[in-house]
Amino acid sequence: MPTVKTAISLPEPLFHRAENVAHELQISRSQLVATAIDEFVKRYERRALIEAINRAYEEDPPTTEEKELLQGIREKQRKLLESES
Repeated sequence: MPTVKTAISLPEPLFHRAENVAHELQISRSQLVATAIDEFVKRYERRALIEAINRAYEEDPPTTEEKELLQGIREKQRKLLESES
């Protein structure tokens, strides 16, 4: 995958903390920053998706039948997870 070089400015204490973490993980600063940004963006996108889903439910709330179906799915998922542990 092609990479793009960029320069960023960090507060000095954060820079030193990042240096320490990169050293402990035995990865480069660039890899640490790329990993951190990737995680941040994924969380942001998940949060945006959840907010969009919540807005959709507010506009068109689930019917009683849909609620019952969702409850059944949740129970089956819980049982599957419990059996895996």
